[in-house]
This record gives sequence, structure tokens and C-alpha cells, in this order.
Amino acid sequence: MPQGEIIARLQLIFDDLFMEKVALTPEVSADDIEEWDSLTQISLVLAIEKRFHIRFRVGEAAGVKSIGQLADLIVQHLNGRTPDSPAR
Repeated sequence: MPQGEIIARLQLIFDDLFMEKVALTPEVSADDIEEWDSLTQISLVLAIEKRFHIRFRVGEAAGVKSIGQLADLIVQHLNGRTPDSPAR
């Protein structure tokens, strides 16, 4: 699944979680969104896991610095690979 499609699906999650409209681009980060705090991060991770039928390891999503990196991490999980899994 291409990054753009992942971001479009993430937009739906963000629309549900945040009161203010957030226009997602690969460069957007938590620092750019006032409502994005630690509690929202938990809700966001749970919603992403549910929507994409994936499971992040503890702390894995915490290292993500932008929506583009988050989308890339989701793609890795959808492809059955995570950042520290052995190459196939």
C-alpha cells in the first residue's frame, strides 16, 4: 500500500480523534498539532492498530517523528516486516 493511501486512511482516524481539523502531510508531526499529547498518542496508536489490523511493539510508535515516518512504519507492518526484523 503506498504512503499516500496510508496517509489518506490516517486522515480518517485524525478526523475522528481531533476536534480541530488537521490536514495530514508526510511532514506533519505531533509538534504541529496542539491537541496531540501523550493521551491522544495512546488513542491514536490503538485506532491505527484497529484500522490497519496491525500491532505495534511497546514504544515502537513513540520513536516516529512525522506522519510520513508513521505511514512507513505501518507499511512495514502490513508487509510483515518491522524495523528490527531480519531481512528476507
